[in-house]
Formats: sequence, structure tokens, C-alpha cells
Amino acid sequence: HRDTADRFADYAEIMARALGDRIGVWTTLNEPWCSAFLGYGSGVHAPGRTDPAATLRAAHHLNLAHGRAVGALRAVLPASARTSITLNLHQVRPLTGSPEDAEAARRIDAVGNRIFTGPILDGAYPEDLLADTAHIVDWGQLVRDGDLAEISRPIDVLGVNYYSPTVVSLPADGHGATRNDGHGASDHSPWTGSEHVAFHLANDDLTAMNWAIDPSGLHTLLTGLAASHPQLPLMVTENGAAFDDYVSPEGEVNDPQRIAYLHSHLEAVRRAVADGADVRGYFLWSLLDNFEWSYGYSKRFGAVYVDYATQRRIPKASARWYAEVIRRNALPGATAQG
Repeated sequence: HRDTADRFADYAEIMARALGDRIGVWTTLNEPWCSAFLGYGSGVHAPGRTDPAATLRAAHHLNLAHGRAVGALRAVLPASARTSITLNLHQVRPLTGSPEDAEAARRIDAVGNRIFTGPILDGAYPEDLLADTAHIVDWGQLVRDGDLAEISRPIDVLGVNYYSPTVVSLPADGHGATRNDGHGASDHSPWTGSEHVAFHLANDDLTAMNWAIDPSGLHTLLTGLAASHPQLPLMVTENGAAFDDYVSPEGEVNDPQRIAYLHSHLEAVRRAVADGADVRGYFLWSLLDNFEWSYGYSKRFGAVYVDYATQRRIPKASARWYAEVIRRNALPGATAQG
């Protein structure tokens, strides 16, 4: 509902007035793609609907809510405060070099990424996205006068969440499958307007989420954003991996796979910075094992193990490794850098 954008702006203003003297960076939304496309498209997240038109309306109203919230925050916060949004951008790759797979990648980039980066960063929805989804929603009625100006209010930093690349193809028979898109099992596709695109794992080195481990995707994502929007600072707001962690008889949690994951992805960020990306920070997902959306407590992303029965916290080996990285501000074997 469009009115949600106004209510969200009200909420942002209340929060800014209450906490504006203590918080320096304000992120309006986290992963609006998940809220819109997994909530209203595939139905694997709340509110559990499977309505393609509602999916696109939700995406636009989330964009509008972000823009109006930025306006509300700017009206209250001190000039030194920074505004942001966090997007789980898909690092999309065609399975092969064929024109058909290139078309699949274009379509998924449009509905997975540019439906947000277009209006927020460039002030317009991409024409190819509008064409791909014109049979689902009337964009001329959905997007009202003044919406894009509000949505594209300048932000100070863009949050980027990354876990795994997205590999796609366009099957010759026109029938695809989303079973390897990494976004939960459903008979309904979250890829509104491009339901026929097929998804594939990038490799067979998988986390407990069945996500392929490929740090090169993070480097490509960051350098691509730096090239397209060179004046916009970036921040990796989520990056991490779930594994089947357990407590040993000695009371320890050894997770060498997570250490390897973090090392390779931090190295990818370091390379992106060296290649010119203005990356201001990196946030590990997550500090603690916690409630993972529709997976509940079955997936453990934390650097600290949580015994849910007793609430005891046990730092994993990765926590000690990561603490040393933070202390030295450098990866093992690398020279400390500012």
C-alpha cells in the first residue's frame, strides 16, 4: 500500500528526533528486494503472498519509503549525519557466452538489482525493466509525479550485502527452474516477469545454505559499483557464511571453513579497494548465531556459537581469528594498512 511510505517517513522522523544526537549513520532499509520479492513473489517470507503485481508495487513503495525517509531524516538530523540504504545486490553471471544466457543475465540484473539502483541512484526505472514487466503492472499509474525525485534524494553511503554469485541461463524450451537461486523453496518464482530464467550453482563449494562460495563475485560487485557511481562511498554491510557448527567434547567450536571464507572475501575487498573502490567498512554477518528468516534457528552464521537451550555463548575459532584481523587491521600475512 502506498500509504506505507508515508508511515515509514513518520517513523524515521520519530527515530531521528529520539536518537539523532547519538547515531551518525542511518540506513533506511535493509534488503528491500527480499521484502518485496520473497514476501510478495515467492511467498517464502512475510507476508507470504504470491502476487506478481503486488511484488512490483511493494518494490516501488519501498523505494518511495526510502526516499521519503531520507527527506524526513535530513530535516531533523545534524548536518554531519549520514544516510544510507542497504541492498542485497545480485552479482549476476550468464552460464555461457550465448546471447540467450546474456539475455537471462540482463533480465535478472533488471529485476534483482536495477529496480532499486535505477530510481535510487539514477533517478529512473530502467526502460528494459519496465518493458519486461509491462504485462504485470501499469508503471504509468504506479509511479506518480514527484516519486522519482523523492526516491533519488542523495545518500552518503551505499550498503552492499553479498554472499554468493547468481548464475543464470535461458533454457531453449522456455521452461526454467529457480531451485538454485538460493532464496528458499517455493512453487512460485520471486523473479517477477522473468520466471522462465533458470538458476545454477557457480561451483560445488557450498555453505550450509547451499550457496556457492566465490569471493570474486564480491570484488566484481564492488568494482562495478565504483565504476558506475564513482562518487558514492560503499560499505559491505553483510558478508559471511553458515556452516554446520557443533561443540566438540572439549567445549570448543572449530570452524576452519568460515575462517577460509572470511579470509578470501576480505582479500576480495582489499583488492577492490586497491582497484579504486571507495569501501568505507566491512561488517561480518554475524556476531551471534541467530534467527535466520524462514530458516529459524537451523542455520548458524555467527562467529559466536549460541547454545539455544542454555543461551551459553561460545566464541568459535573464527571469532578469535577475526578479532586478530581487527586488532592488526590486516589479514594474516599482509602488511597492516590504514
